[in-house]
Amino acid sequence: MQFPQQLARFNRHVTNPIQRRWAGWLPPFATIEHVGRRSGKPYRTPVNAFEATVDGKPGVAVVLTYGPDRDWLKNLKAAGGGRMRRRAKTFGIADPRVVSMAEAAPQVAAGWRPIFARLPFESAVLFTRTS
Repeated sequence: MQFPQQLARFNRHVTNPIQRRWAGWLPPFATIEHVGRRSGKPYRTPVNAFEATVDGKPGVAVVLTYGPDRDWLKNLKAAGGGRMRRRAKTFGIADPRVVSMAEAAPQVAAGWRPIFARLPFESAVLFTRTS
């Protein structure tokens, strides 16, 4: 399942500005900081993020509620990574890799895995954490 694109446009202009106020502090929400690949403009996008181990390294799994064709994901891929604010801490994220929810679930931290596995979405993106 993916949310409709109309909802994505509504959220970009209405709910995202509200969520940006608290998303970096309240789990499982986070804010991804990225730079526009054409404009160079900085952006902050609220997402659902879960701690994970990606290829044996600390990482994060982000649910792709609107599917993989998202501008924030394209920006991160073009730049090779970005920053994430989660639980009041900011850290780097790199190596974005889109996978199915079934592939991502075993890599999510055990405490969050039951919740993550029940989410009705098709794909997620895995990031490795950097400094």
